Amino acid sequence: MFDFLSDYNDPTLLGAFWMTVKLTFFSAIGSMILGTILAAMRVSPVPLMRGFGTAYVNIVRNIPLTVIIIFTSLGLADIFGVTMGASDFAVRGFRLAILGFVAYTAAFVCEAIRSGINTVPMGQAEAARAIGLTFTQTLRLIILPQALRSVVGPLANVLIALTKNTTVAAAIGVAEAAYLMKTMIENEAETVLIGAVFAFGFVVLTLPTGLFLGWLSKRLAVKR
Repeated sequence: MFDFLSDYNDPTLLGAFWMTVKLTFFSAIGSMILGTILAAMRVSPVPLMRGFGTAYVNIVRNIPLTVIIIFTSLGLADIFGVTMGASDFAVRGFRLAILGFVAYTAAFVCEAIRSGINTVPMGQAEAARAIGLTFTQTLRLIILPQALRSVVGPLANVLIALTKNTTVAAAIGVAEAAYLMKTMIENEAETVLIGAVFAFGFVVLTLPTGLFLGWLSKRLAVKR
């Protein structure tokens, strides 16, 4: 029953899921950075920055991820010649996929963080301004530390969604888990079993992450 694994030994399977882990890890870091910047822009007192942050989030969230990933490959690479500093096709595809995931996921990270910012009492920001702190200092020293503690749970959901969304990278030839699964299904007859193996692999990746971040969310919850 497990004959379909004979041509795809454990290093190949593990390598595919390792690619998924790397896509998730680097995309999560980039999304957190860009999402935090966008959240700061959305609550900024400068109308132009608020407008840009709002427009970015509303536009990107309503574009299918597949369209964004294909655009980063066909649009940026093939039309505009963006190579992300890589001459190798596989490396370039990996980096462009991360760029697409960051651009897409940052919009959801932004909204999660902004919801956390809205939970911080306005009086704290007013008190910070009263003692002479600038908007940036208030946000960095007072607002964001509390906001991030209150949105660990929502950010965990975004991270789990990002892990599953990495399967879209198969559309541009990145050899992650979904790409390998597609290849195996095309070459073997054990479609249900292959699907079950890869489904179990994603459960192994996402379930511990969700449980840990759920526990962390309770530990870091701001008591008001």
